[in-house]
Amino acid sequence: MSPYLVGIFVPLIFSLVFRKSKEGKKRGVPVNVGGEPGYAIRNYRFPSAVETAWDGVSTLAELFEESCKHHANKQSLGTRSLIAKEVEVTNDGRTFEKLHLGNYAWLSYHEAFEVVRSFSSGLVSLGHESGERAAIFADTRAEWFIALQACFRRNITVVTIYASLGEEALAHSLNETEVSTVICGRKELKKLLDIGGQLDTVRRVVVLDDFGIAPEDPFVEKNTNWRIISFSDVEKLGRENIINADLPVSADVAVIMYTSGSTGVPKGVMMTHSNVLATVSAVMTVVPHLGSNDVYLAYLPLAHILELAAENVIFAVGGAIGYGSPLTLTDSSNKIKKGTMGDASALGPSLMTAVPAILDRVRDGVRKKVDEKGGLSKKLFDVAYSRRHSAINGSWFGAWGLEKILWDILVFRKVRAILGGRIRLLLSGGAPLSGDTQRFINICLGAPIVQGYGLTETCAGGSFSAHDDTSVGRVGAPLGCSFVKLIDWPEGGYLTSNSPMPRGEIVVGGPNVTLGYFKNEEKTREVYKVDERGMRWFYTGDIGRFHSDGCLEIIDRKKDIVKLQHGEYVSLGKVEAALAVSPYVDNIMLHADPFHSFCVALVVSSLQTVENWAKGKGITFNDFADLCEKEETVKEVHQSLVKAAKSARLEKFEIPAKIKLLPDPWTPETGLVTAALKLKREIIRKVFAEDLDILAMPAARPSMSYEMKECSTFVAGVKGRDQIGLRRIALDEIPYPNPVVRGVAHCGIFRLHSPPFQTNKRGSWHLYYSSQHLLMDAPTPSCGCSRVDEQPICCPEPDRRGRHCGSADEVFEGKPMWDKPSRLKLESRYLNGWWTREGGARKAMSKVALWRESEGSRHWSAFIMRLRTMTSR
Repeated sequence: MSPYLVGIFVPLIFSLVFRKSKEGKKRGVPVNVGGEPGYAIRNYRFPSAVETAWDGVSTLAELFEESCKHHANKQSLGTRSLIAKEVEVTNDGRTFEKLHLGNYAWLSYHEAFEVVRSFSSGLVSLGHESGERAAIFADTRAEWFIALQACFRRNITVVTIYASLGEEALAHSLNETEVSTVICGRKELKKLLDIGGQLDTVRRVVVLDDFGIAPEDPFVEKNTNWRIISFSDVEKLGRENIINADLPVSADVAVIMYTSGSTGVPKGVMMTHSNVLATVSAVMTVVPHLGSNDVYLAYLPLAHILELAAENVIFAVGGAIGYGSPLTLTDSSNKIKKGTMGDASALGPSLMTAVPAILDRVRDGVRKKVDEKGGLSKKLFDVAYSRRHSAINGSWFGAWGLEKILWDILVFRKVRAILGGRIRLLLSGGAPLSGDTQRFINICLGAPIVQGYGLTETCAGGSFSAHDDTSVGRVGAPLGCSFVKLIDWPEGGYLTSNSPMPRGEIVVGGPNVTLGYFKNEEKTREVYKVDERGMRWFYTGDIGRFHSDGCLEIIDRKKDIVKLQHGEYVSLGKVEAALAVSPYVDNIMLHADPFHSFCVALVVSSLQTVENWAKGKGITFNDFADLCEKEETVKEVHQSLVKAAKSARLEKFEIPAKIKLLPDPWTPETGLVTAALKLKREIIRKVFAEDLDILAMPAARPSMSYEMKECSTFVAGVKGRDQIGLRRIALDEIPYPNPVVRGVAHCGIFRLHSPPFQTNKRGSWHLYYSSQHLLMDAPTPSCGCSRVDEQPICCPEPDRRGRHCGSADEVFEGKPMWDKPSRLKLESRYLNGWWTREGGARKAMSKVALWRESEGSRHWSAFIMRLRTMTSR
């Protein structure tokens, strides 16, 4: 037998045998736990929850000190030097900062310990007293981690705040926790000084940048009540007067971590040293061959528990942590000068964490480059990808052994070079990762991409997929520190008795579950429970199901599930993850509500991909915003979304019926996404309320003319003046689906279109309308001058008060019907006169009126725009 055949078939046979053994492997097993009844799973390796992996170590401060002793001469924290900074100007006048960064400069573990000890002593010399809290408000960098460990050394509780947090949320976080010392970057200092008058307890500000703060600095002149000092000066102050450590105990609060505020005002989650240590200890048991030879690229926000836990894991095993930024991550990143190296190329990491949004961009970037090259290069990539995909799925006809090595050399080596060429494992967390992206990254990097599931409230601990699990869409078995339980959610139809897989709301228990929300007992009692055995449980609000091997899959989120008009349920997050694989999509938010039978979407367009498509089609445009408005662009992107939806096997009602293309990216600086790039749905809905209102308007069908068979006076369900001008028009033999009058009705000819509200039953339809409502501010009142009860229905000319209609219109005082001051009265009155089925439907429409009134202006706007359309036809 030839060596080539041996090289192919021997690895194939071993891989298939190994794959079969993995398929039958139990990764999680049922466990009997206390608390609310449900279906609970634990990690198969640990009968009891893991609390610490080291004898005599019960706090993060002890863990840091022990690691520094054991790995004293190894590289610990690395930072790139700035060689040059340039400004590039584009053809349209926009400016972009470009950086030329040097190689990494490293602190050894011993040097890192000395800096931590000095900075800790410096804080005391600066006047920070025992019991006071310190906040860290900065981007991820080595000084951030050093400041964190320095605070732990003095048992100072650290309040972590996202650098992208807005002024209101920033002031709330600092005032609520009564912070006395803020540690921040120079750009964060400006934001801090802008709200200085709102901060009650801040007395000291330490600026992380390695240059001194001069008294004449314009930032300092803004505020003379604080002592503002640089990081290096605090370290120098402490080095001259070393103070002994005041170490915490395991039950002390290490961190109050403020959420990013994606659902409103940020909440401070109280984490003890034992909480974080439990997660760190458990993660060490699932990452294979984790040790001092590993190099980790740190660029996610340290104010996010995923990054904070990951860096503590790497430091615990003696690994090297090189710091970077999302804007300088790769050679083609936005802030990297062309021809110079990004962070990944300069560092060559073996381990990385990433959120799905970043992995989606890597996938799109690779696909874009492959498509641009075309020809033989594209054909080779497609063949290589297909062969490796088949092999991962266990096919005999996939690329195995020598062929796999060949494809790696010819094709995938170039892809791996994007992230430095040495990645051996990549962890995705923070949001659901699409199966398409997970498989693509796995094949192209030649390394497992594992998914973790956890929340701030569980210190990132929950579940973690195994490195040898080649399935996609799952988040693995419970971590050794956690028990994961599903409980019934009957309202959503998710039950632990479901077959073949139990389903329900995910509840996480274990030593990693945090104490609760700072100064928010009501919310804490709502989602945290302690069972009869003393174990704390956190109710996540996520919906999951367990596979037969004990692995968890996230399938929904209670808050993200919307019921459509006809009763179908749409999971916003699931659909968004499926649609995000479109190459035209940089970001996407699906919108749905109970008053429509369809979904719509706001799509942040991928500039380069969309522009390349337009140029290929010969489409001319002024700028990207103009291109996004063009009908053919919207159609192309929408077709791409439909294709992605079909590939993901989405239901028809889950596919957005209409979309709005947006030219500007959603970044944490815009306030539309969190620092972890999660959507801030409520803020996005408010910012783009008008666009969503227009998208929600039902598409008009071709007009149809009908002759009125009956025209008689009718008053129903109204009293007093509101009766004036009401008429009933009975319509029979109208085509199904049920139409609604979308023009000005009168005794004669009228026009019909599809309605916003439809019914599944045929029957007689009545239109209740008050002429002053329908005809106010209409371009030309078209119903003539009729009289009901001796009152005019409408007048050809406005009266002396500027009104088109009779005295019943008095409350509006001649204002246009869509004018804000008249919205509330107009809405509730008009809905009482909405076109409804005879009987039955009037009560329902009254409830809608009340609901809309309680929810605020966004819903008024949607209705008024429909009404405006009605009067203009």
